[in-house]
Amino acid sequence: MNSLTSTNRMNLTEALHIPDTQSATDERHLAIQRVGIKDIRYPLQLTVAGAVQTTAARWSLDVALPADKKGTHMSRFVAWLDALALSGEPLDAVTLRRLHAAMLDKLGAQEGRIEAAFSFFLRKRAPVSGVQSLLDYQGRWIAETRDGVTRVHAEVAVPVKSLCPCSKEISDYGAHNQRSLVTIRAEVLEGSGAPVTAPIGWQELVRYAEDNASSEIWPMLKRPDEKWVTERAYQNPKFVEDLVRDVALALNADARIGRYRVDVENFESIHNHSAYARIERS
Repeated sequence: MNSLTSTNRMNLTEALHIPDTQSATDERHLAIQRVGIKDIRYPLQLTVAGAVQTTAARWSLDVALPADKKGTHMSRFVAWLDALALSGEPLDAVTLRRLHAAMLDKLGAQEGRIEAAFSFFLRKRAPVSGVQSLLDYQGRWIAETRDGVTRVHAEVAVPVKSLCPCSKEISDYGAHNQRSLVTIRAEVLEGSGAPVTAPIGWQELVRYAEDNASSEIWPMLKRPDEKWVTERAYQNPKFVEDLVRDVALALNADARIGRYRVDVENFESIHNHSAYARIERS
């Protein structure tokens, strides 16, 4: 009975003569490149392997503030998030580009950035026994507008297995191996004039990492599966340099990907440090 619409609230604010301090003029004449909110948790839906998953994301939203403007309207960032949650719309590259433009318009800004970090899952089937289980991956959406250009990036962190070629070569038997993390940040060209019909999917980015490792990993394995994984890695040894190059080559062949960055970290099993490599295409 006593609920107010957004229009009524605005009219009430005007009637009460509540000042809009954020919109006041600032006399210090210093532009701010990024101002907004960070590390706010809000629901997110995304499509993974053809199915919609609901997850919780850690969001950071900001805009650039002109030198003559005192502040930005922080509550409008939360309003933007809440509208996305209420819509129930899965977030993909095309949708993110559109909603990013809407956020800038809502804040009266020319430049800004959206970043959402989250977990998602893929169901995996063990290589021999066929037992199924879910493996979690860390994903990230990034949309940014600078100098009139908007870019959308998808990032995924993929755990894999690597085995050392040098250790295999010099040892009479066995070779040291370890878990590795492949992180791919790829510019998604769909929606920005790229000659493709569908944006790259999360499961495809994951496969670029897993297919080029000594072996992929699974949450649940039976003994025949463990034998397969052990022998697969032994037959497919890779230095950190090999792994980062092979992933980059796969990305180079995909017309849906623009700029990218590939990071590989091997959590060495015979050292108290990690081996690391990066390739960027800009």
